[in-house]
Amino acid sequence: MAITSANQLELLQTAEAVAREKMIDPGLVVEAMEESLARAAKSRYGAEMDIRVKIDRKTGRASFTRVRTVVADDAVENYQAELTVAQAKPYLANPAIGDLVIEEVPPVDLGRIAAQSAKQVILQKVREAERDRQYEQFKDRAGTIVNGVVKREEFGNVMVEIQGVGEAILRRNEKIGRESHKLGDRIRAYVKDVRREARGPQIFLSRTAPEFMAALFKMEVPEIYDGVIEIKAVARDPGSRAKIAVISYDNSIDPVGACVGMRGSRVQAVVNELQGEKIDIIPWNQDMPTFLVNALQPAEVSKVVLDDEAERIEVVVPDEQLSLAIGRRGQNVRLASQLTGLNIDIMTESQESERRQKEFEGRTRLFMDALDVDEFFAQLLVSEGFTNLEEVAYVDIDELLVIDGVDEGTATELQARARDNLEAQAKAALDRARELGVEDSLIEFEGLTPQMLVVLAEDGVRTLEEFATCADWELAGGWTTVNGERHKDEGLLEKFEVDLSEAQTMIMTARVMLGWVDPTEGQDDDADEIEEDDAEV
Repeated sequence: MAITSANQLELLQTAEAVAREKMIDPGLVVEAMEESLARAAKSRYGAEMDIRVKIDRKTGRASFTRVRTVVADDAVENYQAELTVAQAKPYLANPAIGDLVIEEVPPVDLGRIAAQSAKQVILQKVREAERDRQYEQFKDRAGTIVNGVVKREEFGNVMVEIQGVGEAILRRNEKIGRESHKLGDRIRAYVKDVRREARGPQIFLSRTAPEFMAALFKMEVPEIYDGVIEIKAVARDPGSRAKIAVISYDNSIDPVGACVGMRGSRVQAVVNELQGEKIDIIPWNQDMPTFLVNALQPAEVSKVVLDDEAERIEVVVPDEQLSLAIGRRGQNVRLASQLTGLNIDIMTESQESERRQKEFEGRTRLFMDALDVDEFFAQLLVSEGFTNLEEVAYVDIDELLVIDGVDEGTATELQARARDNLEAQAKAALDRARELGVEDSLIEFEGLTPQMLVVLAEDGVRTLEEFATCADWELAGGWTTVNGERHKDEGLLEKFEVDLSEAQTMIMTARVMLGWVDPTEGQDDDADEIEEDDAEV
């Protein structure tokens, strides 16, 4: 097969036909042809030669050229593709290193094997160009909804044909539980990810993603599309139940009513698409406890206690509302937790009352034993909000005088007894710390009480050097997320109400005292070390 005038135009016609069929640039097909012809020519003239082929875009004429590069005399390695300055003078007027010597060579006759090889190169280049086109066309559609036709099912995974793009995959774990798809069924799904891979662009679909529900509401509710209503959070148990939190930026528009629609038409359209999934539409509120009360609907909530630092929330509900608040198999509280991003503890009013009674009795017993007072007087102290001996010992005396029956003499005596008890506890703890081997360098360190020293020593921290190697979260505690679930890490000094900031300060002070950190240059290093410690939490 020779490239002659008889089939020169046929090259361009073939390129045009392939480009139209694959919807790619004809120039890419021509470039593939040029490369395939160049490879065939190298097999004819020699693999070491730099043979290049150029196809004229108008006439289809293929010109074969041999290219050699001018290099230094001692740099010639390939005599077929390189030549010296002296060797280049017959071809160039003033040759210089880096110049190219280009000579036209006769076209080659392609044998059967060479022609087959050229065909494979063209097909490979066309496939690559088609994949690049598909990826560029679809990469920006991640996060949108597409319609397709079920092409086949493989091991539970559904292959979906998307018109003009190609195949996408709906994995088994991205399908709504009880739905099934048959060949030729039309399907709507959310584009979760688009990846460029060696075998072509891989498009991953989902029908279980929370974003799929949000996108469906955006299609059904014009106010969401226009930005008047915003979807703040979505939590789903695919195919069963979901909660969606919305807020309106126009006081005249009810966000819940707008999403429900006239006689439920809007929300029903979403429910039908999601195979009957029940949807609770909840008004979003910036106040987290209020938002949580809404999220736990239809259960009623008596009280909410929020722990910002631990990102936990305690909810108290009437006894008869407990099962409703938790939901079937914990579904209601689980969805509310996903919606708010908080760990939720639910207890009944009777459980909370029992806990509070135990706390009251424990504090009463503490004051009776430590202050040598009767039960009635100890209960008065607890009722006034005193929780420990430190509060009694160091509170302003006027706060004790407001208690019925307490005069200045009684208040002074109470504080004296509290301080004596605290000093006795401190002395006993210090003696215990010394027995455990705590060194004076750590005992004299400012900020650590004797009770803290005992706890540290029992955990193996007995010297200032050992204390300086601790991480802040080891002292103050923290939270670790494993498989999406948060787990509490108890800190050695957490029960003494030492927070992360205080732990960081103490550890850094110890390192400065030991000379490990230069106090004049330690601020930036301090921040880096804190970030590293936090990264471990």
